[in-house]
Amino acid sequence: MAKNLVIVESPAKAKTIKKYLGSNYEVMASNGHVRDLPKSQMGIDIEHDFEPKYITIRGKGELLAALRKAVKKADKIYLATDPDREGEAISYHLSIALNLEGKSYKRITFNEITKNAVKASIKEAREIDMNLVDAQQARRVLDRMVGYSISPLLWAKIKRGLSAGRVQNAALKLICDREAEIDKFIPEEYYSLSVSLDKGNKTKPIEMKYSKDRLTKAELDEVLGDIKGKDFVVEDIKTSERSKKQPLPFTTSTMQQEAGKKLNFATAKTMRVAQQLYEGVDIKGMGTVALITYLRTDSVRVSDEADKSAKDYVRAQFGDEYVGNTEVKSTGRRIQDAHEAIRPTDISIHPLSIKDKVSRDQFRLYQLIYNRFLGSRMSPAVYETDTVTAAAGKRSFKASNTRVKFQGFLAVYESDEEKAEKVNISGLSKGDVLKLSGEPQSAQHFTQPPAHFTEAMLVKTMEELGIGRPSTYAPTISTIIARRYVAKENKNLFVTELGEAVNKMMCDAFPEIIDTSFTANIETLLDTIEDGDIQWKVVIRNFYPDLHDAVERADKELDSVKIEDEVSDVQCDQCGRMMVIKYGPHGKFLACPGFPECRNTKPYLEKLGLPCPLCGKEVVIRKTKKGRRFYGCENGPECEFMSWSKPVAKKCPKCGSYMVEKGDRILCSDSTCGYTEAKSE
Repeated sequence: MAKNLVIVESPAKAKTIKKYLGSNYEVMASNGHVRDLPKSQMGIDIEHDFEPKYITIRGKGELLAALRKAVKKADKIYLATDPDREGEAISYHLSIALNLEGKSYKRITFNEITKNAVKASIKEAREIDMNLVDAQQARRVLDRMVGYSISPLLWAKIKRGLSAGRVQNAALKLICDREAEIDKFIPEEYYSLSVSLDKGNKTKPIEMKYSKDRLTKAELDEVLGDIKGKDFVVEDIKTSERSKKQPLPFTTSTMQQEAGKKLNFATAKTMRVAQQLYEGVDIKGMGTVALITYLRTDSVRVSDEADKSAKDYVRAQFGDEYVGNTEVKSTGRRIQDAHEAIRPTDISIHPLSIKDKVSRDQFRLYQLIYNRFLGSRMSPAVYETDTVTAAAGKRSFKASNTRVKFQGFLAVYESDEEKAEKVNISGLSKGDVLKLSGEPQSAQHFTQPPAHFTEAMLVKTMEELGIGRPSTYAPTISTIIARRYVAKENKNLFVTELGEAVNKMMCDAFPEIIDTSFTANIETLLDTIEDGDIQWKVVIRNFYPDLHDAVERADKELDSVKIEDEVSDVQCDQCGRMMVIKYGPHGKFLACPGFPECRNTKPYLEKLGLPCPLCGKEVVIRKTKKGRRFYGCENGPECEFMSWSKPVAKKCPKCGSYMVEKGDRILCSDSTCGYTEAKSE
């Protein structure tokens, strides 16, 4: 009987596929890439038209020998790596490493690992798509050129071990720019006003808010003067209806965002768990089952079969009125529409039915994907809002009550909470006179700065700007955190001192490379390579000369910014030498210049020359364990003084609290005070 060999990327996927194919098929795994550019050098022959120099990845020799042995026994070979550019490239490199030329081999792809999909893919076996391979090759070569050209400069100017990257530095700049926005933000004071009005029927007073959300102090005083001693007359009562559209099924980006918000998953964790669900999970009584479709996609398309299956399920469980219209309008943005959205492979496998058969993380992510997909096939939710308007003279106040009239998709997928407050406005009629109950309630507020990036927010921004692709979001964020350019605290991302230094150098020397529009344009060029409209080396030929010139220019012009070992005023308590300031993964620290004879190190506390507002000792710059900078007392932790913003010597003339710098102004550290003034030169 003829033998067929199927080569996939992972052992888990091999195990899942094996049960769908008969004994006539052997399924083996390549464990990812088998050939790549060498780590020890750039690996691109600049002199010979940028030809890449691929080598076998170290440690893959034994695995390749086993694959070659299986190839010799097989009559047909099917390369079944992932259905994207990188998967296509892995199949291409397998064909080279296994010497498949002259043998009967084909490429197969499937969006989901189900029996029907796997068997259908073999019937639709094709040649390797070299346009996809070239698009991936162009990305790899571009990123290698940027990394291996610029990283040595970072080593020379800042410290060894740093890295540069086309996408990672664009992402780092986004975080640095947001931090700069936050640092410069000056809070603005405003007031809100509400009144409690008595309906006169011994029911609880109704709270109504002034029609303008934000009032200055002068406006507030004017409104209070106008309504003083006046009755309130009900001017209008109306009921309105609005619908909330069902969500789209998940793409990679939206899955990462929602898993971050609802499950508190980091992007890397989301992708790791999703990979397990895609490749197959051992479920007692069912064997190995692939629960979701391919996880790297920016398409919201759903196959007709899956759409019909989900709608039939909704109809059976909830009724005809819950089945939605799922036509999706084109966004005009390029998407990899060969893929579907991320969805369950089988709508009949309800999350609760496998809850005790999979891990907690697998259950939670599968439930999120399942409910999102099911909700996307359902009808919109309908809300009904009653709004009453009452006026005291020319001043109008409003109260509203919102309720769900028809659940629609909300029956399975939780939406964001409605912000409208629920108040009892029943029993009111137009023309009713309401009396003020108690004093009007005003509250002081201050505008808030832009929020720090979370991983979910960064992924959303990168997608909106066209930076990277579904497969790159998680590794990009993981890289800038691992390099300690960015610290993650309570879901928020903060740039470290090291990240600031790297970003400043990149902005000074390579502004074009970290520009978000340039990075997005590269992605568009990669799409044109995939479409076969441009040769991949044309993109490289146009890119490299500018990069080379920028590196040479930076090498000459940035010599002056090299961080030398600055001598401190702290004496080494082991050998007596004056300690020097060095850079480490967490930023600056003190080290003995007698290394390696003397290995003494100490924390570096940079003094600001300011007295601590609490104890009078000096204020110093400190860092959290993860590298985020803050201002504290040199006597900490005994003294508990701490400020995220840089303090100044001046006291607030209004309340006496210490003041801090914010952009071109200084303001009171007490947020309830609100005093601010221009910063003197």
